[in-house]
Amino acid sequence: MTRIRDVVQTALLTGYLTVEAENQLRQLLTTRYDLEDLNAFMTLQEAAMMGKVKQESRERCGIK
Repeated sequence: MTRIRDVVQTALLTGYLTVEAENQLRQLLTTRYDLEDLNAFMTLQEAAMMGKVKQESRERCGIK
């Protein structure tokens, strides 16, 4: 089973969060997860806010 931290690691390494990965995160966040996954998700949020990770969904609708 994929973990939140795995999805986050891929996004951080590539600097890109795909729509598929976003949907996967939404699904994973509805299940039980541990503190490491929560911390990874918060790291991803911070990276996105700082412009270190681009989001495909925002590019599609023209949001910067």
